[in-house]
Amino acid sequence: MLRYRHAVRILQNRAYSAGATGNGANSGGNTPDDDKHPIRRTLRLLGNDMRKVKEFFVPKDPSPEDTSERALTQTKFKFEGEKVENSSRPDEFQTHCDVLIIGGGGIGSSIAYFLKEKARDGLNVVVVEKDDTYAQSATRVSVGGLCQQFSLPENIQMSLFAADFLRNAREHFGTEVPLNFTPQGHLMLAGEEDAEGMKYASQLQNELGARNELLTPDRLAARFPWLNTKGIALGCHGLEKEGWFNSWSLLANFRRSAGGHGAHFVDGEVVDFAFHEQPDISVSGDNSSNEGGYDGLDKAVIQLPDGTRRTCKFALCVIAAGASSGKVGRMARIGTGPGMLRVPLPIDARKRYMYAISTQAQNAPGMAMPITIDSNATFIRRDGLGGNYICGRNSDPQVDPNSDNLVVDPQYFDQKIRPALVERVPAFEAATVVDSWAGLYEHNIYDDNGIVGPHPYYHNLYIATGFSGHGIQQSVAVGRAVSELIMDGQFRTIDLSRLSFDRLIVDSPMYELNNVLS
Repeated sequence: MLRYRHAVRILQNRAYSAGATGNGANSGGNTPDDDKHPIRRTLRLLGNDMRKVKEFFVPKDPSPEDTSERALTQTKFKFEGEKVENSSRPDEFQTHCDVLIIGGGGIGSSIAYFLKEKARDGLNVVVVEKDDTYAQSATRVSVGGLCQQFSLPENIQMSLFAADFLRNAREHFGTEVPLNFTPQGHLMLAGEEDAEGMKYASQLQNELGARNELLTPDRLAARFPWLNTKGIALGCHGLEKEGWFNSWSLLANFRRSAGGHGAHFVDGEVVDFAFHEQPDISVSGDNSSNEGGYDGLDKAVIQLPDGTRRTCKFALCVIAAGASSGKVGRMARIGTGPGMLRVPLPIDARKRYMYAISTQAQNAPGMAMPITIDSNATFIRRDGLGGNYICGRNSDPQVDPNSDNLVVDPQYFDQKIRPALVERVPAFEAATVVDSWAGLYEHNIYDDNGIVGPHPYYHNLYIATGFSGHGIQQSVAVGRAVSELIMDGQFRTIDLSRLSFDRLIVDSPMYELNNVLS
């Protein structure tokens, strides 16, 4: 597989694009002859980078002007979709950049945050988000769950890091947009057929640093008297580092902090790529690049809200477009090209229904209620006080596959949700629906697990998508992981190598067996 030192990649691509214009370009004191000479261009850029490294470790005192330019804007989110004010500098369209991130949701904004937190002005980072109201974002249907009850070590470790990060959120983000973490844990329920898998997973989770307990039906009934344990063989209850948080606030903080450090958020949609023929490059293990030459990704074509199209040349690109990642991948010939490019990015959109319900029944779950996920995948959690709850369920892909229709089926609650809720928690029999909404989340149809890392064909493309319903809680660790790949050339903390695109090439799935929601 083709791998380069990532600093060299950025410098080479910068040297190639040194003639481009835009706010991200190096400027000042350059003669035309310098611009025409590639070695002088590269040396000049290398010198600029060294000065930026020095400024990063020995920062200058911020001036009042800098403070005002990077003032952090309070960002509000609503389910209806309210436009998110751009928290980056109000400058011109970036015609070239070091890192282009396609997708400004939880994953993409987290990547931008960790890159800018490390590099500050040393990297020009551009984030393109096609829906800055986030009306179709997976965050819209997130319950904000934080849980370590996964079956794979990588997923457990990512959620453990998220717990530590969120616990220290004030140090990272300040206090302007609180995350409102509620540490009431998760309660996952399993039938007879899944009980053995739950035992094994719980042992692994506790060995890696999580803390949860297995509860038999009798113990479940004693601990949670509102719960009907019929058909339940075992439950797993998280005791520490689990609960839920405001997922909108986490997204807002990532955007606000990344923008405060100079990331550029663009309201637009990537509609195509421009390619650059590079005959001196061949890809190990792919004969198509030897036969027909190597065409590398060079520019993204971005359609702005007014319909105009602009191009942004990048050194590195990250696909973090959630449910649209498969479509973006096809633009990059992933799944439609020869050789390695025959293997598609297997991401589809799946629909999730969410309901706000209320009940004043005396035997309804109280303040200590954990997020409860039934064996049939129906979930519910408390929503503040006063007998309010949020519940929901993912739609059946056989009935509603790849739907982009966000209209809530008025019959769905009474036909699918209410019977399951009442069977498990009888107190919800008289519950009334206060509000309802639907949204899309990305689903990896290959193995229900995230895809993180470089693409094996393109030397300047990374992928971070496919988290199949638990992306917001893993956005923290994924953002850090991708920033490590870009800045250091390798994973430094949690090794996510097994989640790379390479597993699709060799057909080695990494199944995540537990339906952990976020």
